[in-house]
Amino acid sequence: MATYSEPTIHELFDLSGKVALITGGTGWLGTSLSRALAEAGAAVVISSREASRASDAAAGLPTPGSATHYGVALDHTDPKSIASGFAAAVEAAGQVDILINNGLEPIAHDLTDCSFEEFQRHQINTAGYFELVRTLRNHVVDRKADGSAILLGSMYGQVASYPDAYEGIAMASPAAYHAHKGGVIHLTRHLAAYYADDRVRVNCLSPGPFPNAEKAHPEQVRRLSEKLPMKRMGLPHELKGTLILLASEAGSYITGENITIDGGWRAW
Repeated sequence: MATYSEPTIHELFDLSGKVALITGGTGWLGTSLSRALAEAGAAVVISSREASRASDAAAGLPTPGSATHYGVALDHTDPKSIASGFAAAVEAAGQVDILINNGLEPIAHDLTDCSFEEFQRHQINTAGYFELVRTLRNHVVDRKADGSAILLGSMYGQVASYPDAYEGIAMASPAAYHAHKGGVIHLTRHLAAYYADDRVRVNCLSPGPFPNAEKAHPEQVRRLSEKLPMKRMGLPHELKGTLILLASEAGSYITGENITIDGGWRAW
């Protein structure tokens, strides 16, 4: 009879020897998520449309162990760039075990003035997420390895926004964004069901209100905070623990899940 050996907490959350590719790793949330992966011991490949920006961000990551970090050019809205960027990540780091789909091409118009073409274009973000996860799946299957894909959703993929939180201050939360994030959450479930046999876990991490502190309008922050049981906005580091749970062996029996970190927004 096989003896069960229980791993320690440190072993479960340790990403040493793993390579993580993160899209949009130079942004407000992406920077903190990239640091989390590096702090857990992973070799991190940051992607950006600009290779130099990605490389500069990678150079600033911590190295608690022997891991080396890299930057590659990758535009997740372009299938050719996805293929070349993923290949560049594998060439630089030797492999990819973990994928974080965090990049987002934004949209500048809400439901009052968004054109059909703009709405359609925004859904290319969902297509890019799908293509990247499929690319990871093919890569780890070829290696006979395990994989973990984490897609960034949003509370706004699950609930509508409050009109009065934006009125007179900023455009409403874009309808196209809600459609994209809702699609990402269900795409996660679908891919998880089909890729489980391939030893690839697929999960979704959905932030609530995490506005950029340097760009957020103070009145909008106040209004949004009133909608929250915790009465404050989220800070980027408050996503780090859940990210590492989903990326590591600590989450080895978690797939097809959407974990929402929203300060209690959906609790009432």
